[in-house]
Amino acid sequence: MKKNFFTVKDVIRITGVTARTLHFYDNIDLLKPIRLSNNGYRAYSREDLDSLRTILFLKEMGISLKKISDIMQLTKQEQLQILKMQYQKLLAKQQRLGEIVSALEDYVSGKDIFNLNIFNNSPILPLQEQYSREAKAVFGETEKYKEYEKNIEKLSDREKEDVYYEFGKNMEKVFKKLAEQIHKLPSSKDVQKLIVEWKSYLEQNMTCDTEILICIAETYTSDERWKKYINQFSDEDLSEFIYQAIMYYCKTSR
Repeated sequence: MKKNFFTVKDVIRITGVTARTLHFYDNIDLLKPIRLSNNGYRAYSREDLDSLRTILFLKEMGISLKKISDIMQLTKQEQLQILKMQYQKLLAKQQRLGEIVSALEDYVSGKDIFNLNIFNNSPILPLQEQYSREAKAVFGETEKYKEYEKNIEKLSDREKEDVYYEFGKNMEKVFKKLAEQIHKLPSSKDVQKLIVEWKSYLEQNMTCDTEILICIAETYTSDERWKKYINQFSDEDLSEFIYQAIMYYCKTSR
């Protein structure tokens, strides 16, 4: 005999949903069963089962029950238009999740947080921009930093991104070179040559006088984040070594 209606137990067995879920959907008028006249039990038609599957599908996509209730009142064509928009949102989430996973992989493998692109496509400012603003808070009153700011403001957003990226790569390069010389005296010719190279990267957008160089050198040893970033390139205290090298340069170049 063909079965035209399904009991709550049938629906639970077929779909895997709980009785509590079905009761809740009934209470909020999302999926209301009929009452069989012969026993008063709640029952669902085949059309109800299809509706339930649609509801569960929409819920899996992260759509709220309130919005699902509105969608269920629409025509099939109208539902498809909404689902196309939801598809684009899910693609964006997928891309964002991929960025987070990639950043996490880099971080646990030892990459410094400064070089992670974790806040791209986020309301939170990118880390490079955060550090740039922090530098302004520290050095903003100096004439040389004001000069740097004027130079940066002339650039487009894309050009600024390129400047920050290139600066980060240059700093990483020179820190690695300095790490190779850590067994030498900070005052040695090879080390001082690298300090001149380091200074040249700073001066691509500003003129660095002794005051600025000393401030930066002190930041390398007093700021735990900078110490951690620099010391990742050596098993020894590279930040202290660079500090001593910069201070020697400042002392002898006056």
